[in-house]
Amino acid sequence: MFQNYWKIALRQLRKQKFYSFIKIGGFALGIATCLLITLYIRHELSFDRDYAKGDRLYRVVQIYLQDNGSSGKSPWAEAPFAKAMLKDFPQVEQTGRLMPADLFYGAGSNEVRPEGKTEDTYEEGFTYADQSILDMFGTEMVYGDRAHALTEPASIVLSKRKADKYFPGQDPVGKVLYLNGDMAHPYKIGGVMADPPENSHLNKYDFFISLAGHELWNGEQNFWRANNYPTYALLRPGVDPVLLQAKLVELFQRYLAPQLEEAGTPDVGSIIKRCSFELQPVRDIHLRSAGIDAGLPRGDIRMVWLFGAVGVFILLLACINFVNLSTARSANRAKEVGLRKVVGSPRSGLIGQFLTESLLLSAISILLAVGLAWLFLPLFDRMTDTKLEMPWAEWWWLPAIILTAVGVGLLAGWYPALYLSRFRPVEVLKGNGGYRTFRTSPFRWKGRSSVNLGGRRSGLRSVLVVFQFTTSVILIVCTLVVFRQMRFILNSKMGYDKDQVMLIQGTGTIDTANYPHLRLRTFKNELLGLPGVKNVSISDFLPVTGGKRNQNSFWKDGRSKIDPRIGAQNWYGDPDYFSTLGMKIVKGRSFLRDMASDSSAVIINEMMASKLGWADPLGKLIDRGGSYKMHIIGVVADFNFESVRDSIGPLVIHRGDWATIVAVKANTKDMAGLIRGVAGIWKRYEPRQGLRYTFLDESYARMYADVQRTQNMFTSLSTLAIVIACLGLFALSAYMAERRRKEVGIRKVLGATVAQVTGLLTREFVWLVLISIGIATPIAYWGMHEWLRDYTYRIGLGWWVFVVAGVMVLCIALATMGVQAVRAAMANPAGSLRSE
Repeated sequence: MFQNYWKIALRQLRKQKFYSFIKIGGFALGIATCLLITLYIRHELSFDRDYAKGDRLYRVVQIYLQDNGSSGKSPWAEAPFAKAMLKDFPQVEQTGRLMPADLFYGAGSNEVRPEGKTEDTYEEGFTYADQSILDMFGTEMVYGDRAHALTEPASIVLSKRKADKYFPGQDPVGKVLYLNGDMAHPYKIGGVMADPPENSHLNKYDFFISLAGHELWNGEQNFWRANNYPTYALLRPGVDPVLLQAKLVELFQRYLAPQLEEAGTPDVGSIIKRCSFELQPVRDIHLRSAGIDAGLPRGDIRMVWLFGAVGVFILLLACINFVNLSTARSANRAKEVGLRKVVGSPRSGLIGQFLTESLLLSAISILLAVGLAWLFLPLFDRMTDTKLEMPWAEWWWLPAIILTAVGVGLLAGWYPALYLSRFRPVEVLKGNGGYRTFRTSPFRWKGRSSVNLGGRRSGLRSVLVVFQFTTSVILIVCTLVVFRQMRFILNSKMGYDKDQVMLIQGTGTIDTANYPHLRLRTFKNELLGLPGVKNVSISDFLPVTGGKRNQNSFWKDGRSKIDPRIGAQNWYGDPDYFSTLGMKIVKGRSFLRDMASDSSAVIINEMMASKLGWADPLGKLIDRGGSYKMHIIGVVADFNFESVRDSIGPLVIHRGDWATIVAVKANTKDMAGLIRGVAGIWKRYEPRQGLRYTFLDESYARMYADVQRTQNMFTSLSTLAIVIACLGLFALSAYMAERRRKEVGIRKVLGATVAQVTGLLTREFVWLVLISIGIATPIAYWGMHEWLRDYTYRIGLGWWVFVVAGVMVLCIALATMGVQAVRAAMANPAGSLRSE
């Protein structure tokens, strides 16, 4: 019996090549897309799941209630916080800290030189770490003893890939590395760890420098008024993290409050009351860290589920094509069903036959889909910034493929099987309708119909077509909105000029201990002598990803014990900083190199002036809690120095010309020639390392790489949804034209024009598309309104976006249907009426 099912199924495939191609092609596209999205979701959900003690491992997040009622979250804790937490709470088994802030020497990026070598190599991924971090995360070691790898001061642990790079085929434990050409401070390798897995939130770190005996400044390890350390805690078995996190504020009451009172901070009790804590499971860090900036790449659980939903919808679109085509072609199978029933075939046998055909189509589609997914995986990786792999060797892969083929086949085939198996043999063989009632219009019911009406649109088929195009319209709207927001971000004036600004990296090694900053200034002057160079500035503090950040507290002079603090970024720039970056001084002046008093001068932005409450801040003094007084000489127009997701914050800029980055503002079309000139000067100053450079506009664009990826994903998925929907519509319109061939012939004989016949064949589909647009518009508006709320500076959701999306879908649908409709309308009626 089953052999007969398969034989008939194969015969149907060969007999209906065009419709089989549509079914299999749509199925394969939908399943391939769903497969790629499934691999992406699996990768995102797998982050930080493999730690042996992962169910008890948490990151400490500090929460502070702002004046406006909102709350800010930060993973950065005070230097003594981890030690105090371990000491005061027996529920805590172990604590550990990282210190990845590149504001401080050694963290972030460095020029690396193994002992005995003469050339430096630029490396990123440095962080300071406690020995306990290795223990808590169960870091696997390739060389060395994990228990003592970071116990000694100035020791360092490398990843295996970096150890292989610098010490190929060797055990490097005990060997020495030098950072940034500083031969006076060697770092001894204490161990080599296995490469951090791709699905770890710590995968960017290849170098762990020991925090043992290290202080960022004298007394820093007991200082409770600076936050520089992401802190982790391993709780004892059975401890409720919610109960513990509610008690952590006691540490501030016990240790922070006395230091604030000693500094004369007003209203300490109110400050402490605004503080609270959250113990964030390490497994949640990658996907559930919205609003928590730890300087780590992260995902977004909302986008994961959104793309998952889109993947399911696209698979449903492919299934809908199958259902629509199967039910639309019911007339072709009606007599077959009638004859089978007459000769004794039970309904279950008919259902088995049609489900077998569906399973065969599904199996072929699955095999084709796996091939398509494998083919497009590299492109998908670039689109999502991941490194996914087809799980060929996984034990579950083959069972999953088989179950998917069966599940999709049954999902797509059950309704056509039930539908076709219900035809009445008496009515079918007489040429009458197979049902007592049959829906022929989305708006009304008609009575008994002939089998010929099996090709017309049923109510369910109408609903499915509406669903297909509703999904397509929503995706197109999302694509248009994301594209416009991305263009707005990249092209808007953010308060500075990011075009033709070359950023030379690694310039911190140019200076020597004997002549600090002198060689760097000379290097700058030589760059200014190059043709096409307009300005040059020395500063690590840039308004893009990769620029340093330093948050401090400021007060009006003498008010530190009276007024609440003003939190502001504390930057350094040389006298050419503002002209190089195209920033506008709206009051006062910039720094002057020959003005000695400018060493204690600052330039603030308009937001800082507003926070201080000064309409004219020039000449006034501010301080950092009385420790350092600064006089204001200028006000710079506000500019975005963080993502446009956030509003512009207060900023204070000091004079300083020591840095690891030199910015070169160009005014030339010959950028290649300029780069060659810079490289020639660089080689004279730093022969030990190659020239590294980026451009400011590229760094700016990288700040919004996630938005670009979202745009690419929506563009691809909306295109795919349209293709799948139109495949089904094309096949349906072709079949409708075929079924109404004689009707069209009669109408043409009676004088109908091509336009009238075309309108007849397309108008009902046009109505369905218009209904889809009406349903999709409010859904798309709500979704994009919620997405844009993440941005302080954003586009408006104009009505024209929805009109454009609707017109695009309508035009595509008309073009798809029009090919078949016009062909049918222009056919010679003699051919269709010859048999009458």
